[in-house]
Amino acid sequence: MKKGLLAISAVALLVLTACGNSEANIKKESNKKADQSMVVSTFGLSEDIVKKDIITPFEEEYSAKVTLDLGNSSDRFTKLKNNKKANIDVIELSQANSTEGNTSDMFEKVSEKEVPNLAELTDGAKEVFENGGGIPIAVNSIGIIYDKEKIGKEITSWDDLWDSALKGKISVPDISTTAGPLMLYVASDHAKTDITSDKGEAAFSEMKNLKPNVTKTYTKSSDLANMFQAGEIEAAVVADFAVDIIKSSSDTLEYVVPKSGTYANYNTINVPKTSANKELAYKFINYRISEESQKTKAISLNEGPINKKVTLSEEEQGNKTYGEVANRAKMVDFNFVNDNLSTWLDRWNKIMNQ
Repeated sequence: MKKGLLAISAVALLVLTACGNSEANIKKESNKKADQSMVVSTFGLSEDIVKKDIITPFEEEYSAKVTLDLGNSSDRFTKLKNNKKANIDVIELSQANSTEGNTSDMFEKVSEKEVPNLAELTDGAKEVFENGGGIPIAVNSIGIIYDKEKIGKEITSWDDLWDSALKGKISVPDISTTAGPLMLYVASDHAKTDITSDKGEAAFSEMKNLKPNVTKTYTKSSDLANMFQAGEIEAAVVADFAVDIIKSSSDTLEYVVPKSGTYANYNTINVPKTSANKELAYKFINYRISEESQKTKAISLNEGPINKKVTLSEEEQGNKTYGEVANRAKMVDFNFVNDNLSTWLDRWNKIMNQ
């Protein structure tokens, strides 16, 4: 009788142990699957292309599930800043927002240990990363787009924007946009003054001189196509990634990056300290800045690559910040910009938007 009870007890113990192990394995497998899902906060542009050329290939390679959080850089950054429990594992931002986030200690510090492809950054991208601007994923710069038939002559210099012949005929990016501070740098150059030496005093003086030529400022580069079509403007300062869209509205539009140079802005990527899945986030960043991914999106998303191994043919280069244009692109100190932006916003609105 005792032997029978002992046998039954042993069987019961084995069953319970097996069940416990089974439940543990199920839980472990469930956690493993959960670890392979994450939220990526990114720009709300060309969503279909982003999914096809960036997200889907990553999901397939790492058996992962990526959910996108879409919107402009400023809104998404503000949401993350004000909500420490935001469910964001990776966030892509403008250089200005990324710089502010790193200054505020919102993002993880990474190295080649976590992201080996950091070794492949171009010199400019590496400088941005080392100066606390985040990990670059794309570079763009500004130039001048103009209607060569209506203006009747070539525009070759930033100084040409101040020509009285262009009175009421141009548009410039609003100070609140990514390209807005770059426009202030251009104005300071026109005044032959280093903008960091006077906190933009000379720049605003030149913007006041430019005001008669500016029919309106813009916040969306896509609006420029409509303005050109409607005959509201004949020239504009624009970021290179929007040039193809704008030029599609007219056969008489030309885009030029003055030989004197231009100013660069880097879109960047960071891992918030609140990220619930940092390991997968690092893999995503490493993939995002890989040679293969950078080459693909340089073509499909018209973005300047930041991986130094990427080579583009003359046709593929198009209007991107690449090659000679990249060599002429000067850096913007976004720590300086962020420190002065609130004051600049008020001055800009009084001069340009009234």
